[in-house]
Amino acid sequence: MYNTTTMRKHFTLVTLIILFTYSLTAQVIYEPFESSKLGESRDIKIQLPRNYNAEDETLYPLVIVLDGDYLFEPVVGNTDYQSYWEDIPNCIVVGINQSETRRNDFFYAEETNFPIDEGASFFEFLGMELIPYIEDKYMVSDFRIAIGHDLSANFINYYIFKDRPLFRAFVLLSPELAPEIPNLMAQRAPLIEMNTFYYLATADDDVSSLKTDILTLDAALKGIENEFFHYRFDDFEDANHYSLVGLGIPKALTEIFSFYKPITKKEYTEKVLEYEGSPFDYLIRKYEDIELFYGFKKKVVENDLRAIAAASKKKNDIESLKELSKLARQEYPDSMISAYYQGMYYEEDGNLKRALNSYQSGLLLEESDYITKDMLLDKIYELKD
Repeated sequence: MYNTTTMRKHFTLVTLIILFTYSLTAQVIYEPFESSKLGESRDIKIQLPRNYNAEDETLYPLVIVLDGDYLFEPVVGNTDYQSYWEDIPNCIVVGINQSETRRNDFFYAEETNFPIDEGASFFEFLGMELIPYIEDKYMVSDFRIAIGHDLSANFINYYIFKDRPLFRAFVLLSPELAPEIPNLMAQRAPLIEMNTFYYLATADDDVSSLKTDILTLDAALKGIENEFFHYRFDDFEDANHYSLVGLGIPKALTEIFSFYKPITKKEYTEKVLEYEGSPFDYLIRKYEDIELFYGFKKKVVENDLRAIAAASKKKNDIESLKELSKLARQEYPDSMISAYYQGMYYEEDGNLKRALNSYQSGLLLEESDYITKDMLLDKIYELKD
């Protein structure tokens, strides 16, 4: 077990780099939480997404960060940054400060390798008090992520042994594993019946005793065949027990939300163009799968509209463009996006008069990341000529 003060010193540089990379404008709330399970108060930190609106029906994944004293800020920085670029959804992040209580909070019986006494109380506090409180107060979805480092990374394992795990994604950053966890996880992972992400990380300069156990766990998990158990392991070069956190968090988030990401060039080439149905059908199925997989709806992003439009034109699928133009108008009624794709459909369909009218109507709407007033004017001049 490692001294919290030492950890804090090592994480100072990582945290500063993340926080100075961009301007963090998300809402962060600090408050004490009275726990009957623990018999004492705990300080928690809550980050709400940018422009969070309690009246909105949007649901957000919930990220629970143990060892929140030093781990909360790196997680906040990465979730905010990646969601800004639409690589992951906006998340609600909750950190629990444990610098003075972590040894008791993560206590387990050597005989069983599972929490007892104070550890069992903390286990119940998280699932029976804190998470229900957050669910009652904020717009969170059922998709929950647990992130821990060192002792706390080992502790989040215990939730995966429930018949219905509390979390859908587990991020273990250089865990100090209980001795039998590799064997227990090897028995549990094949039996999981809901989509579950499990991320494990170490580094070439990690604490040697920890790394030995981590590699044993990796060996136990990497051969498991279970379509519901999504496992990823990283062994970072030129990193140690502390610095690997700055590398592992973004990799874990990328892996967890791999199905959520906008259409990439590879996906466009290998899946969209090769799809047996229309490009528009591919888009609808992609977003239906996202909702089914993560438990919340994703707004169709402009990148995906562009990809499907390009595929529709390449395959000369006018009907797909027509449906895409309707979707664009539905999703972005006040943006040039709606006028642009409607104009594109009419243009490809040979109705140049309506195409011209659509492009002209867009001049009074808001520009988007890709569609500007100059683009619409170019289309208008082109059609007039």
